[in-house]
Amino acid sequence: MATIFTKIINGDIPCFKLVEDDHFFAFMDIRPINTGHCLVIPKSETDYFFDLQDEQLAGIMLFAKPIAQALEQVVDCERIGIMIAGLEVPHAHVHLIPFDNGSQLSFDHAAPADMEELKTIADQVSAILNT
Repeated sequence: MATIFTKIINGDIPCFKLVEDDHFFAFMDIRPINTGHCLVIPKSETDYFFDLQDEQLAGIMLFAKPIAQALEQVVDCERIGIMIAGLEVPHAHVHLIPFDNGSQLSFDHAAPADMEELKTIADQVSAILNT
C-alpha cells in the first residue's frame, strides 16, 4: 500500500509543492514546527532513512540544499535546521525547519498550518528555485 507521501507525489493528495526532479520531491509540512517547515522525500518508498542507497542518501541532501537556501531568503530565521526522525510516516524524509534557537526544533511545537501562509511561502520558495 502506498504511503501518504507517495500519494502526495502522485497527486492523489494535494500539497504545496516546492520543487521536484526525477528522484526527489519537496513540499510544505501541514503541521509545521515553525513557519516555513517543509519536507524533502525520495520518490521511491524506503521506510528507514538509513536504508536509502548511498546515491539516494547523498542525493537527498544535495537536493535539499538549494531549498534550505531559498527558505532562508523567504522566512525570517537564524538558520534552517534539519531533522530526520522517521517514525511519523514509513517513507524516508528530511524535515527542513527555519529556527532561531535549538529549543524550537521539537515536534512538541507542531501545530496545524495556516493554508494561505503555506501557499505564500511555497510560491515564494518555488519562484526562487525555478529562476
